[in-house]
Amino acid sequence: MQLISRILAGQLFDPYLLQLVPNQLITVSLNTGLVLDVCSYTSDQLPPETIDLRHLTVVPGFVDVHVHFFLHSYSETSWADQVTKESLAERTVRATVHARKTLLAGYTSVRDLGTEGAEDADIALRKCLSGPQPLIPGPRYFTANRAIVSTGSYGPKGSIHFNKEGVEGIVGAEAADGPDECIRAVRKQIGAGADWIKIYADYPVRSRLTDVSPRLAGRSIATFNHSELKALIDTAHQYGVKIAAHAKTVAVIKVLLELGIDSLEHGLDLHTSADAVRTLASPECRTVYVPTLAAYYSLAQRGGGSASWEAAQTSFAAILAQGVGKIALACGGDTGVFPHGENALEMVLMVRLGAPWEWVLRWGTLGGWECITGGQDAGTDALDAQGDNAVPFGCVRAGWAADLVGLDGDLATEFAKTVRSVEFVMKAGRVYKQGGNQVI
Repeated sequence: MQLISRILAGQLFDPYLLQLVPNQLITVSLNTGLVLDVCSYTSDQLPPETIDLRHLTVVPGFVDVHVHFFLHSYSETSWADQVTKESLAERTVRATVHARKTLLAGYTSVRDLGTEGAEDADIALRKCLSGPQPLIPGPRYFTANRAIVSTGSYGPKGSIHFNKEGVEGIVGAEAADGPDECIRAVRKQIGAGADWIKIYADYPVRSRLTDVSPRLAGRSIATFNHSELKALIDTAHQYGVKIAAHAKTVAVIKVLLELGIDSLEHGLDLHTSADAVRTLASPECRTVYVPTLAAYYSLAQRGGGSASWEAAQTSFAAILAQGVGKIALACGGDTGVFPHGENALEMVLMVRLGAPWEWVLRWGTLGGWECITGGQDAGTDALDAQGDNAVPFGCVRAGWAADLVGLDGDLATEFAKTVRSVEFVMKAGRVYKQGGNQVI
């Protein structure tokens, strides 16, 4: 028996049209969690037993493509202390809390780009968040497992045994050197169940020099050579898996673009290279840029990283200067550096820095799906048998995930306030928030 729910939307944001469509009736299957139909209505044609959101602006569920559920805000505890002093059990419990906060903030899908020392806990968490009766409330959860680094480049780093990786056996990511080890690491993580591969393509490798040369210690340099990067990217693609790269320096970014990286995170120095920006804007480029503005802004607000925040703003301006829509963007704040549940800060900053709100909302919904999946619609036949993360999301249309968010306010005039005023949340046809209150 087909169980359905009907939602009345006073206006519905369409990320393909980049506009608000008035008076929409959304019919949802409670059996499959998919949208069955979207059509116009008139006041004399209202069907019975509807969820009335005519007083709200309805948008597709938000998507954050760069979170770390196993981290919490650095203003509470430093990264190093979280990784070395908080047990795996504590970090996992915190991750469940972060998942709930994220969903109630209107984010129905996320991509977690690394457990940061929490081993394979993301794979188990994904299971707990999935299915028609998830064990805990949270968003659709795409994982990148342990992330991959080169030996000696990443933390945590102990203060006694300088040549030993990690602290007390805890490492922030998986180390691999040479093409063979890089291939092995990618294969191992895919075999473990990762949805994505994440690499640190550059990093402040020489951080041990902080005491004597802080500027050199803080400088990001390449962590992998060309053949290693090629092995990492080609192996992921061979298995049909996408790969994301932490990268800030232009020289490294150019190599990544040449090799076909799927997702570029941070890109802090893009403003120094018109060539790199033009490459991103070229029609043949398939790389999605994720600027993570919120992370740099948050660090600057705490009194550090002001230079990085300035560079982030300048690079984002260079991206916009190419023409809105010329470069594929998605919204990912590196959430975890700042509190979970405040994910909308990334969209707010994009609008504050001059991006049209319609495009930002597109990047934060449909753009997230296009980033995570490549925008490949598997078709709507028997999607209910393919699992939570196989259905298309990021737009409200027939055959797509019934992920809906109701916002109180005017997006055109009060964007920052409105995207944070989440009154209603539905994920996969199930209501999690109504009237501003948690339902489940």
